Order: sequence, then structure tokens, then C-alpha cells
Amino acid sequence: MFFFNFLFWLLGGLLVAVGTYAIIDNWKSGDGLRLENLFDVIFNLGFLMVIVGGVVFIVSFAGCIGALRENVCLLKFYSLCLLIFFLAEMALAGLGLIFPHKFSEFFEGYMSDELIKNYRDDLDFQNLIDSVQQGFECCGISSEGYKDWNKNDYFNCPQNKTANPSVERCGVPFSCCIPSLTEELQNIQCGFQVQELSIDKIAGKIFTRGCVVTIKDYMEGNLLTIGGVALGVAAVQLLVIWLARTLESQIDDQKSLWQYQ
Repeated sequence: MFFFNFLFWLLGGLLVAVGTYAIIDNWKSGDGLRLENLFDVIFNLGFLMVIVGGVVFIVSFAGCIGALRENVCLLKFYSLCLLIFFLAEMALAGLGLIFPHKFSEFFEGYMSDELIKNYRDDLDFQNLIDSVQQGFECCGISSEGYKDWNKNDYFNCPQNKTANPSVERCGVPFSCCIPSLTEELQNIQCGFQVQELSIDKIAGKIFTRGCVVTIKDYMEGNLLTIGGVALGVAAVQLLVIWLARTLESQIDDQKSLWQYQ
């Protein structure tokens, strides 16, 4: 219990430190800290790392000290937090299985619009989107694929070209581009003006499928592996909860013996 939670305590502290550094770095660069709604928190990776790291730091610290000092109050707090996390995960998994179309509509609807519109607002978030598009060989979020980027102010392709003065208008991010086997350096302008081309002409230049559809197909193709990993994580969580509860009962039994003596 002590060793397991000590590792997570260090991990939580590291997440808080990295997230704080990212927030300060963005602040110095003039990006500021916009937290007007839930999506601003989700899209601000530095702030999100501070929140997640803080929760991990506090909960694992309670488990670490509770196991070391045999403190029943800290152990109860620790096991209760783990139980809440476990139940929340099961609830989300259950909702995903019962209402899969609702989740798809959410990610391809409002979430897709917010992801596309906020692409240039935060460099860390931009790098994350680029990594997903390159890793899963997709472009855009929804089933509209690369056409999603028309919703972004920089890549918007209006009928009147003068309405968008951006040099990237009618294009897509370079992470949508299909890597060239002959070029050692990636051409970051390969996505320029592709929205004006027909689907036949752009098929060999960029990925055209949306990331939600691509990731969904990947998960369906690796369902057994993903299910096995999920069951393994759930089993570990239940084991740790059981260990915490067992230690609590052992401490209570020992205290009752002392009182009886």
C-alpha cells in the first residue's frame, strides 16, 4: 500500500509541476488563462494537468500516510475516493454501451465544433490535436472529415476569398497530410488550399476521414484487447480498495484488543 501510493504521489506531484510550468509559460507568451466554461478547462492542458495531478497527489498522499501511520481516517478517505472513481468509470462505461449514439453525437457535434475552433488558441492543445491526427491518420473530428476545418477562422474557406485574409484559408493543418516516403523533411504547406480541390485530387495528399470515426473503427477492431485492459484496470482498482478496507479492519481489530486489555 505504501509503495504503490508513494509512486502515484510522485506522479501527481510531477503532473502538478509540469502543468504549472505550462500555465506560467503560456502566461508569459501572452496566451493568458481563459476559464470561462468547462471546455476552456478541458482544452487548457496545463490547467487540466494541475487538476488531475492535484487529485492524484491528495488521494495517493492519504493512502501513503494512512498505510504508513496506520491512520484509519486517511485510509477511509482513500478507499472512498477510489470507490467514487471506480463507480464513475463504470457509470461512463455503462452509458457508453447503452447510449453509443449519444456519445457519437456529442463528440461529432458540439465537442467537434469546440475542438476545431480552439485549435490555434493553445499551443499544447494544438500539438495534441496534431499528434492524434498523425497517429490515427485522420483529419478533422466528425464524420465530415477534413471539411471540419472550414469551421476554424484560419482555415475557413468563404466564397468571397477576401473575407478571410489568412494565408491558410481553404487549407487544413499539416498533420492531416499523408507522409511522403521520398521526402525526408515534412512539407508543412502540403495542406494549403486543399478544400478547394475535389475529393479525387486530395485523396493522395491528405487523410480525409474524421478522427472520431477512425478511432471508433480502431476500437471495434481491437475490442478484445481494449476490454482486457479495461478489466485489468478495474481488477487492480478493486484489489487496492479491498487492501485498504482490509487494513482498516485489521487496525480496528488491533485497537479493540488494546482497549480490551
